[in-house]
Amino acid sequence: MKNAPRAAVAAATLALALSACTGSGAPSSESSSTPVPGAEAGNDSETQASRLDDIREAGVLKVCTTGDYRPFTYKDPKTGKYTGLDVEMARDLAKRLEVDAEFVDTTWKDLMPDFLDSCDLAVGGVSISLDRAERAAFSTATLDEGKTPITKCENVDKYDTISKINQPGVRSITPIGGTNQKFAEEHYPRGKIIEFDDNNSIFDEIIDGNADVMTTDASETRWVANKHPELCAVHPDKPFNYSQKAYMLPRGDTAFKEYVDAWLNMAQHDGTTAKAEKPWFG
Repeated sequence: MKNAPRAAVAAATLALALSACTGSGAPSSESSSTPVPGAEAGNDSETQASRLDDIREAGVLKVCTTGDYRPFTYKDPKTGKYTGLDVEMARDLAKRLEVDAEFVDTTWKDLMPDFLDSCDLAVGGVSISLDRAERAAFSTATLDEGKTPITKCENVDKYDTISKINQPGVRSITPIGGTNQKFAEEHYPRGKIIEFDDNNSIFDEIIDGNADVMTTDASETRWVANKHPELCAVHPDKPFNYSQKAYMLPRGDTAFKEYVDAWLNMAQHDGTTAKAEKPWFG
């Protein structure tokens, strides 16, 4: 190669360099099998496993609900039948999925562990909270509201602010677990907090004089005031705080959440939601 033209020498040198890198003149098998970013199995949203597929395969939508929070969820102790705004909406979701709706009993205290262990969905006036968002996802909000008091009508002016309720001797009653208890413990440390384990009869305690006031979601105070003329909702249009209700979903399941959100949007525009609300709100 001593007398070879410079171009030929350069070409030979390049060929030797390529051969040394790959062991042959062909591209290495390692380099040819390197996956293209985004093309790995499972990265395509259409092929990812989803609870949506599991529900259809099982033929049942498992719904956790407390059955003690009207107008959203109520379980008749005599018949065991569930009714309520969110109950009817869950039945409609199951119908559109062409599966059966199976309701799973839970309590506010056990809602999260029961949901994670046994359910596809949790409904029944569930408030969005950061604590819950650490372990579950939520649908788009179904209701904007906040916490407000309910008491005997003659006591409305006595308990219309947090500072008036947060006084020694004022008996605030709250169901065990959930956001009502958390609100009472945070805002009424000077008052007496009564924990009560039956949310279906909790308002009777105020009527019977065993408690003075309860702070709960404005939607519930409106419904209770309509059912019990002795009780009045205290400024439900101007609650103490802001919160939203939604349906609790498995965390990280984008396909199922997108389906539920699309269904909610359709239900709010095709009369389904209005039909479910009518027996409770008129």
